[in-house]
Amino acid sequence: QVQLVESGGGWVKPGDSLRLSCSVSGFFRDYNVIGWFRQAPGKEREGIGCIRKSDSNTYYRDFVKGRFTISRDNTTHTVYLQMISLKPEDTAVYYCAARLDPKLLTGPVEYDYWGQGTQVTVSS
Repeated sequence: QVQLVESGGGWVKPGDSLRLSCSVSGFFRDYNVIGWFRQAPGKEREGIGCIRKSDSNTYYRDFVKGRFTISRDNTTHTVYLQMISLKPEDTAVYYCAARLDPKLLTGPVEYDYWGQGTQVTVSS
């Protein structure tokens, strides 16, 4: 079992930056990849990107490349999502999730464990 807790969400203005954290605990052998997702009101949950534990390799969806960066701190078992140049359309609940298979995938159905989410609102 793996437990994930997101934090760092809040209200920001367009153009601002924000860093979300995903604290991972439990059986660390039970996951190899941490992914970030978001779900806006009335929309399906979508993948943002992911990072592999063994080598810190990352993969991003095209729509966030250049604005969002995923990193990890192995000493604290925390994965970060750094977001810059935020837009109103980035408003959503942001989730992190874990999967055992080491492939870098971003489909929500590919993930085994989920956090509770943190709200990000981008508005002037």
